[in-house]
This record gives sequence, C-alpha cells and structure tokens, in this order.
Amino acid sequence: MSNDQGTTPSHLITGPHDARHKRQLAIALDHDRTSDLTPPRVIAKGYGALAEKILRLAFDNDVKVRTDPELAQILSVVEVDCEIPLEAFAAVAEILSYVYAENRRMLEMGTEEEPNK
Repeated sequence: MSNDQGTTPSHLITGPHDARHKRQLAIALDHDRTSDLTPPRVIAKGYGALAEKILRLAFDNDVKVRTDPELAQILSVVEVDCEIPLEAFAAVAEILSYVYAENRRMLEMGTEEEPNK
C-alpha cells in the first residue's frame, strides 16, 4: 500500500468520522525512523468507500491497523503530507513503538515477511 509519493505507511488509524453517521475514516501515518526530530505525518486519508479501500490495502500489505475513534477524529483535520498535531504525539508515539517492537520481533523470529517501515 502506498500513497501518491510511493510511501508505505507504518500504521493506519481508523474510526467513525462522526457519531451520527458512523461513516468510516482511515488515516495512514508514516514516520522517518532515521530521524528522531521528524514528527510522524499523515500520508493518506479517506472517508466511506475510500476509507474501506485504504483499509483493504493495509490488510493486504500487513500494515498495522488500530481502531481509535478519538485519535482518528484529531487526525482527520490534518492535511495529507502534513505532520501530526502536538495533541496526537503521545498516542502516535505509543502506536509507533508497538509497530517497531513487532518489526523487531518478526526479524528475530526469522520470518520471511518484510516488516513495516
């Protein structure tokens, strides 16, 4: 799964866009692991059918998916290819920590799967 720039997300956040309509929302995040100074950024997002397509691509490419309506709501206002807001740093850091730990675990187990970047 990649966005227009060919970047594979490290994680995907999902949740309903609003409580009344329960419309699906998907937000793909990426983080440059080579730089501690670069905050994560939104690399793709979509609502409804587009969100479902993003989710399908994520599952097909073994991208970690987390359902977090509150975080999805915060990130829904971030434009694609922009850094996440300060309010989301703690939650996203927790997610990325989990993703990196899973990638290390997969490498240590000698799996043939390519870890998330």
